[in-house]
Order: sequence, then C-alpha cells, then structure tokens
Amino acid sequence: MVRARITSLLPSRPDLAQIRRDPRRDLLAGLTVAIVALPLALGFGVSSGLGAEAGLATAVVAGALAAVFGGSNLQVSGPTGAMTVVLVPIVAQYGPTAVFTVGLMAGVMLVVLALLRAGRYMQYVPAPVIEGFTLGIAGVIGLQQVPNALGVSKPAGDKVLVVTWHAVEEFVKAPNWTAVTLAACVVVLMLAGARWRPTVPFSIVAVIAATVVAQVAHLKVKPIGDLPAGLPAPSLSFLEPGSLGSLLTPAVAVAALAALESLMSAAAADAMTVGQRHDPDRELLGQGLANIAAPLFGGVPATGAIARTAVNVRTGAGSRLAALTHAAVLAVIVFAAAPLVSKIPLAALAGVLLATAIRMVEVGSLKAMARATRSDAVILALTAVATLALDLVYAVIIGLVVAGALALRAVAKQARLDQVPLDRADHTAEEHALLAEHIVAYRIDGPLFFAAAHRFLMELAEVADVRVVILRMSRVSTMDATGALVLKDAVEKLTRRGIVVLASGIRPGQRQVLDSVGALELLRHEGREYASTPEAIRAARDHLETAGFLSAVPARKTSPKSPDTSEEPVL
Repeated sequence: MVRARITSLLPSRPDLAQIRRDPRRDLLAGLTVAIVALPLALGFGVSSGLGAEAGLATAVVAGALAAVFGGSNLQVSGPTGAMTVVLVPIVAQYGPTAVFTVGLMAGVMLVVLALLRAGRYMQYVPAPVIEGFTLGIAGVIGLQQVPNALGVSKPAGDKVLVVTWHAVEEFVKAPNWTAVTLAACVVVLMLAGARWRPTVPFSIVAVIAATVVAQVAHLKVKPIGDLPAGLPAPSLSFLEPGSLGSLLTPAVAVAALAALESLMSAAAADAMTVGQRHDPDRELLGQGLANIAAPLFGGVPATGAIARTAVNVRTGAGSRLAALTHAAVLAVIVFAAAPLVSKIPLAALAGVLLATAIRMVEVGSLKAMARATRSDAVILALTAVATLALDLVYAVIIGLVVAGALALRAVAKQARLDQVPLDRADHTAEEHALLAEHIVAYRIDGPLFFAAAHRFLMELAEVADVRVVILRMSRVSTMDATGALVLKDAVEKLTRRGIVVLASGIRPGQRQVLDSVGALELLRHEGREYASTPEAIRAARDHLETAGFLSAVPARKTSPKSPDTSEEPVL
C-alpha cells in the first residue's frame, strides 16, 4: 500500500507525453520566464540576507526538481517574497547557516505531508484569509526594499516596520538621491510597461538599463557584488545536530508557508487554463524534494511562485518543459554571466521588488471581498495587519481562527425554535381548541450544536404554562454533545415544572449522541419519544384525557383522516 502510494506521486508516462506535444512553445515560454525570474531571484536572495547567489541557486535547483516531481504542469518554483519574509527573522536570530538547516527540515516535512495526503485540505482556507495574506505579504516585501531603495545599509533587526523606520532615519541624515531615483525609475518603467505591453518582460529591461546607466555615468550606488561562477558542491556541513530542536518551530513555519503558497499558485495556474488540474499531494512532494536539495547547493527554501507561474501560462506553456527550461537558462547565467550580474545595482533590484509588491495587490479583488460581507472584510483586514505586525504563519492561524469563529456564528444563527400549529387530523373543532390550550408544539430547525444550543435552551425554558410540549425534531440538521446536553437540560427543567415533554421525528444519526448523554432515555421514559408528530399528538391527547383535562370533549371522529394542513411533513 505504501509502495503504491509513493509510486502514484512519482513522474509518469503522461508527463513525458505532454512534454512532446509542443516543445518549441514550451522552450520559448521557459526562456521568457527565466528573463522575468532572474531579477526576482537575485532580489529575493539579497532580501533574505544570504546574498544574490543563494537566490540563483534556489531558482536553478528547486526550480528544476519541482518541475519534474511537482503536481502541476505549469508551476514555476523558486525563491519568493513570502518566503523571504519568513527567512529574515531566522537569519537575524540564528544566523545564515540556520536557513539551510531549516530548509532541509521543511523539505522533509513536506514529503511527509504528501504521503499523508494533506494537499486536499488547502481547499478549506477561506478566500478572505488568502487575500489578506497576499496583501500583507505585498506590504512586507515593499517595506523590506526600503533600505536598498534609499541607498543605506540595512539596519539590524527582524521586525520589518522597525527596520524600515531606522532606514528612513539613516537616509534623512545622509540622503542618497541617486539610489532613490534609480529605484523609482525601475518601478515606473515596470508598472507603465506592464500596462503598455504586458507580454514584454520589463523587469529585465529595467535592470539592464539601470546597470548600464550606473556603469556609464559612474553612479555611486552599491552593486550586488561578486558572485561565484557556478553552483557550490553539495554539502551537509551546515547541519548542527544540537540546534535541530530550536529550529523546529521555524521549520514548521517554512513548511506551512511552502505548502500554502505552492498550492495557491498551482490552483491559480489551473484557473488560468482549460483542461489543466494539479495534483496537490504530488505538488507537496515536489516542493519537499526541492527544499531538501536546494540547501545542499547553498539555496534558500523555495515555493511555487505565483508571478512566474502566471508569466509561464500567459506565454503559452503547456508542460513541465517550460519550467525546466527556465531553470536551465538560469543555470547558464550562473556559470557564464556571473561577472555581469554582479554589477547590477541593489537599488535597481529594490525597484523590481517594489513594483512586484505593488502588482501583487489586486484592488478589484480586495474591493469585492470587502463588499461581500462584514465578516469577510474583518478577516481580510485582520490577516493583512497580522502579517505586517507578527509573521506569516501566525497571520494565517489568526485568520483561520477568526474565519472559523465567524462561520460558526453565522451557522448558529440559522438554528430556530418556532411554535407551529397542531395537526387538525382526527380532531373535532372543539377538541382541537381544547388541545391547543394545553399543548404547544415547537419545531427545531437547523443545527443544534455548541454555538447555538444555549440560545435554544433559553427560548425553550420560557415556554408558557401548558401541560404538554411536543418537540418536532425532524428538521435538526446536525447535533453535537453540547446540543444533546442542552436539550436534556431543557427537558428536565420542563419536567420539574410539571410539563410533559414529547419528541417526534428524531433522526437515526442523532440517536447516538442523544443516547450518549442520557437524553434519549429521558425522552423514552413513559413512552415520550415517537416516530411522527401525529403519534405524539395522540399521546398528548391521551395524557390530557387521563389527567381529566378533556373529559368534556365529544367523541372523536372515525371518518377518514383529513389532509394534513401543516406547513411541513408531520414527522
């Protein structure tokens, strides 16, 4: 069974067949994605604190492995802004080498999640949480670029708001308008160019232009610096067994983010195409293997990249060959063009990432989400603020908890306790009038669980002075132990007041929970639980006759039953 599970997650013949369909189109798409990915890989490597070479190594190694073993034909993986946000505090607290260990641990966790079929649970993340998460990430990425955009050294610290404030203070003391101008020009060129010619990779155009201007005009801007010509040899020297325990929490955060962002990106790729559908568990496996391998070559943890995946789809990619080509082109650049890449100004890369952060914000989606319901707006705003103020994992947890609480509140409001008229069948008008004086019937609609049960008890406990209460339960959609206990409590309180409680229409699925708390036995006492409402009404009538309340009522009809005039089935 385990072997079959592992085999189902590995590459198969259909993947190879897909690659052979239109290789020329995939090669062109891969080249385009590589041009777009180069400045992003460099920028995210620098932002993470491990240098541009770490970003390139991640794009090459993780990009290739995720393309082969991932669950999407169109996904492009590599270093991302969201992951950078998580890595910065890890570097600040534990040092650069800890990032490699965390990446390796996170990769193993992702592989385990894939084997446990955890990918399917992505569908339970609410849209407001995802939108708020994306908005918060865009804000953090933008703030992280402020030091390089202002041309100042990055202040110490891992809180992005504090670091940004200190960077602004340094700039005020010694302004570097050259860096600001260079970064601003890159941002304007990218944003304006995207509107004018969306298919042109203006990020690489802007970076090349900024580099040429900086070299020709001898501008005083800090470059990336020397890059190694090629990838380092695989190594495990960064592992420190004694520190693994302290790095467990950061590793969980990295694994959670890699899973979340990769599955979001794969789902977005499916939505942009026709006939494509990713395998979430296989995608987790691909990301796991990518994150196990990338640290061995000096790379940072990777995820599926929404921006690069979107470019891949829009340029006509149809198979994994495009993502593989993207990784191969970047590998050529690493080996052949390292001296040229090292001259790129950091301010230009900051401009690329600032423009990327701005483009991440979908104003239309945010407006639609904010207008949907007040709860959606609250969840979105809370998740975004938590992402800026805390960290990404806590932000998602807070968003999920609040979304769950608001959803429970909405569901609980659907539970109703309505008084309904008695069935007129088998009763004369006089008898029916007398029965209505002594019997009240309530229909319970919706879920009877912990979030709604106590309100139900308060309503039921306020029943007027009658002799019999009939609870019609055929419309109870779900019931938990709290609901069953509250129902039992209500029956006991009514019984102490001398009111007989009868129940009808209890569904088979609800009997177990009622029986587990003793409520079913209480309702069955003296035959107080019935299959249908007419049976309960006849039992109530018999009780009233025995008690002497219907002694003056004429004999009941024996003619055929009249049609049921109630608004629902009489269960």
